[in-house]
Amino acid sequence: MLRLNVTRVGFLMGVSLLLASIIYFFAANWGGLVRADKILASAGIMVLFYGAAFIFSKMKIMLGHHYFLSATFLVGGCIAFGVAVALLNQIYNSHADTYELFLIWSIPALLLSFITRFNPFYILAYILVHLTLWQYFFPSSYHIVHSDHEILLIGCLFALINLILFVLIEAKRLTSAPLKFISFIVFHISLLVLTSSTLYDLYGAWMNIACVAAIAFGFYYFAQVRLDKIMLTLNALAASAFAVFKYLELMSEHASTAFFMLGLVFVALLLTANVFFFRYLNKLGKNDLNSDEQPEQAANTQAEAHKSALFGKIASTIVTVIGVLIGSISLVGLVLLAAGEIPPENILFVVSLLFIIPTLLLNRLNTAVRYTVLTIGYIAGLISIAWIDITALSILFLAVSIVGWFKWQGRVPHLFIYSLININIAILLFQLFGSVQHAASFIVFILTSLNAVIYASHHLLREGALKNQVRECGWFFTLLLLFWLTFMQDIFPYSYELFNILNFIVVTIAAFLFVRRNQVFEAAVSFVFWFIFLAFKYYDLFWTLLHKSITLALLGIIAIAVTYIYAYRTRAGVSEQADSFSRLLRRSPVLIAIVVALQLGYVGYHAAVSEALLSSGTSIKLAIEPLDPRSILQGDYVRLQYNISTPPDHIAQELETRRSNSRIKVVLQQGTDGIYNFDRIYRNGETVTNKEIVINGSTSGWRNINYGIETYFVPEGTGIETEQNARFAYVMVGTRGDALLEKLTKE
Repeated sequence: MLRLNVTRVGFLMGVSLLLASIIYFFAANWGGLVRADKILASAGIMVLFYGAAFIFSKMKIMLGHHYFLSATFLVGGCIAFGVAVALLNQIYNSHADTYELFLIWSIPALLLSFITRFNPFYILAYILVHLTLWQYFFPSSYHIVHSDHEILLIGCLFALINLILFVLIEAKRLTSAPLKFISFIVFHISLLVLTSSTLYDLYGAWMNIACVAAIAFGFYYFAQVRLDKIMLTLNALAASAFAVFKYLELMSEHASTAFFMLGLVFVALLLTANVFFFRYLNKLGKNDLNSDEQPEQAANTQAEAHKSALFGKIASTIVTVIGVLIGSISLVGLVLLAAGEIPPENILFVVSLLFIIPTLLLNRLNTAVRYTVLTIGYIAGLISIAWIDITALSILFLAVSIVGWFKWQGRVPHLFIYSLININIAILLFQLFGSVQHAASFIVFILTSLNAVIYASHHLLREGALKNQVRECGWFFTLLLLFWLTFMQDIFPYSYELFNILNFIVVTIAAFLFVRRNQVFEAAVSFVFWFIFLAFKYYDLFWTLLHKSITLALLGIIAIAVTYIYAYRTRAGVSEQADSFSRLLRRSPVLIAIVVALQLGYVGYHAAVSEALLSSGTSIKLAIEPLDPRSILQGDYVRLQYNISTPPDHIAQELETRRSNSRIKVVLQQGTDGIYNFDRIYRNGETVTNKEIVINGSTSGWRNINYGIETYFVPEGTGIETEQNARFAYVMVGTRGDALLEKLTKE
């Protein structure tokens, strides 16, 4: 199993690097390829991924490895299709990250998810559908204004979609555990946002009823109708989030000494409820025990009891964190209001010690209450030492924090106090070396080295929970700070480049090493930071996107080749893993082939229609005002504001009465200088003159009109130059009013 996991890590990393290299390459918008070459390249890459999936599915040796590769390349093919669609929009200057991109991309993802029943396709389709809706209502490349009523309907739409999806999974109509959790969480987030009375004056208060009803029903359903401790824990999280949200909302309107006193009382009540809830979950696990059960049934019951205790601790931790947040805010607010002439930071420091020291000595307090009071004290203390800025007090508080580490027990409490210790050390270092040049970079470097030493020294400790927690905390913060270091200024020549290379090498080797050693936590953390590094360095200026693309492609090929050789040499005992992935292409190969053909057909159709418009449309000249942002999939672009985007006042007043994203047709008239200007809204059946042209647009919900030509993609690094020099746009308009942006010019 360990060998199998190592090979899958290698294959997954290799394919991920190849996909990243493809995205980086096309986002670079390299001028060495003409439109036809880019289209053929994107289609060819998509065929290559799907072809690799088919070939690996037919291999008869190393079944577990080949079927896993087949499934990975199948998902990669669907992602490559999305890249191809994004490239088409880049070539023909459609809106950046437009909803049409994600809509078209989501169709094959949905079809493949229903055909294969494969969780990665379910998750990909879920993400794409939500991105489609989000970009439709809140596009990133231009601005749309929505009324409170529209916002309410949009929020309800997101909530309804996720509720329906959750009900389908709960009713066994769909089978996807990740989607079950995601849809439940997003459903409650949607409801919670809609309860904001400050954002939605008319509807926020009424949405509180819907949110409370959903939470109450969740407790009833998951405790009485269908016992599910995981969902019960998530429901407790939703209830806690609602409580904090309402507390912060009320605090913004009614902040006073009495209010903050009530906040501390509320924390006490919350902790009491937490204790009872924790006991209740434990009882749910114990009630399932039965001494007359068969050994296999007894083992399953014991496993369920263990899960009950685990989820109870999770719920207790979540509610404790909520109590800490409210308690800390209440305590700081109370001190600030009641300080009078005494410096509030001094009072806060004394109060923090009064919270911490007695609680450390009282070991018999309820665990949740004890940790909450301690955490509030530590947070208040960190705020006070940063505020007071006296090194001796920072050292004193660091000593108190270290004592807390040895007094606390449990994985989460230790991770939390370890975080506070790191923050304390950072504050102390800033107080000592804050005046040094590039002090922030030096401090992050020192903290990275310190955590690396702590991780390496965990072997000196005795076996036990404390050793494991030192190991986990040390490794997590080593990678976190090392990643942070890749964004800091040089502390010595070429340190920036060195830290980036070091980060990639360390995390890559660590992922393989920990998987091989079966150290789950370190392997998971290494994987997370590996993907985060790959994603964030897209925006980094370490190299150009083109150079990154070539580098990542080579690394991906090497990773797959080396892993394949390793898999071939250690292929014994992996055939039993074949079944879970072999069904993907064997279940419905014809349907999958049809989906692939439809994707290729769309690429060809989109290119043909766009080329036809460019060759037969009417070219018009428009005045522009450019800006210079960036798209994740499509690279640098210039965002354009046209002279025709803002109509005259009498037309603008009419547009305000229309809902956002309403389709309209606009008549443009050519001026004496050859530039087309806004003339009027087109009415069905009216005729236009030779110097007039009709163009399609959509309302923004305010006074602007969007025409779908507000984005012009440029090669990487040339956006600022284009923004400074471009003053006019040449646009091709077809007979039906569709428009394509052809080029930008200075005159």
